[in-house]
Amino acid sequence: MTKIHFIAIGGAAMHNLALAVASKAGYEVTGSDDEIFEPALSHLRDAGLLPKEIGWHPEKITKDIDAIILGMHAREDNPELVRARELGIKIYSFPEYLYEQTKDKIRIVVGGSHGKTTTTSMILYVLNRLGIEADYMVGAQIEGFERMVRLSDTAKYAVFEGDEYLTSPLDLRSKFLWYHPHVAILTGIAWDHINVFPTFPQYVDTFRQFVHSIEPNGSFIYYEGDENLCLLADEEIVNRKSSNRKLSVIPYKEYTGTVPMQVFGRHNMQNMQAAMLACHCIGVAPDDFYREISTFTGASNRLEKICETQTSVAYKDFAHSPSKLKATVNAVRERYPEKKLIACMELHTFSSLMADFLPQYKDCMAEADIAYVYFNPKVIEHKRLTPITKEEVRDAFGTKNVEVFTESAALQERLKGLSYTNTALLLMSSGTFDGVNINEFAQQLINQ
Repeated sequence: MTKIHFIAIGGAAMHNLALAVASKAGYEVTGSDDEIFEPALSHLRDAGLLPKEIGWHPEKITKDIDAIILGMHAREDNPELVRARELGIKIYSFPEYLYEQTKDKIRIVVGGSHGKTTTTSMILYVLNRLGIEADYMVGAQIEGFERMVRLSDTAKYAVFEGDEYLTSPLDLRSKFLWYHPHVAILTGIAWDHINVFPTFPQYVDTFRQFVHSIEPNGSFIYYEGDENLCLLADEEIVNRKSSNRKLSVIPYKEYTGTVPMQVFGRHNMQNMQAAMLACHCIGVAPDDFYREISTFTGASNRLEKICETQTSVAYKDFAHSPSKLKATVNAVRERYPEKKLIACMELHTFSSLMADFLPQYKDCMAEADIAYVYFNPKVIEHKRLTPITKEEVRDAFGTKNVEVFTESAALQERLKGLSYTNTALLLMSSGTFDGVNINEFAQQLINQ
């Protein structure tokens, strides 16, 4: 029996990996965390993996543990981590363990500042529909899939969403640098994670390293409308010629065919084309891809329709970075040009709450008729950031349609006071607007 212990098991990706490992024969999984929220709480409880006590318990780290998997939520001085290092137990980061389990498979990795979850989901959806077995890691729930991570002894392929954020407290490289893809997609580069990449050139450089990590004779699929990706592609062509490490370089545009689709927006049409090319690299015919993708309704929380009436519709989206926010607002505007567009977003991530980063949001919500931006000053205090003001946020967004709120209750009351006749409502956050059940709230608004 192989014993694996997860430090910070409650994370979205971590608890899904724990479930995947526990489902394999011959593995015993334990874990710990100082906080575990839904849906991880229920998922771990149902699988019998929920820690009996919340918190860190170094006395439970013993020599009979074969490996530790370390989550990003843990700190370098975590008492369980300290004990594991004292005992010389093998410590893996999340991406390192994924690579270790799939190093003999053909790996498809999707990176980029936006669209990587949707593109990864599209690939997996089509492979599943065609009966092509694959291991995977994706950042959202997909129709037809029980969980967000799968590891097996039988799949020939592995499909990963490639995140450029830090690997672990012990490894400050980008996660996706571990995966060494045979087929790599980059959807675009728009500055994010300013706390990790304080300058745009530093941010671009981690994508440069990702391209360089593609396996010899691999394929690099990139959006040709992104000038930074075009430069990286040109650089890598030169590098590969000098090192004799062959690479197929494949640019793409948005899908412009006639097959009816359930998803919409220019970015989704770009994502679809990238997914098709990746599938084609492993032998899927384009006609088969388009036939199956026509029924794809999207990944959870990615421009996901919540509810609809005869005249109005409500969507939610994970959008929080400037590029994602602008693409999502514009997609809904294009989809419903005759409807009033009410767009509401929460500044919640580290980067989005930094005064130096705020100017990146200029004109991101310009296409909305009514635009509300919310942030909680207590979150800024908790993250130990310099305070920002409502006026700074409004000026950064740069359009007259934007109104800024710092109290969730006030925002909710303002939304309740609007008319939703012939309206498209868009709620965007990587959080919950401080405890709002977004699905229930949206239904309440457009049905009032």
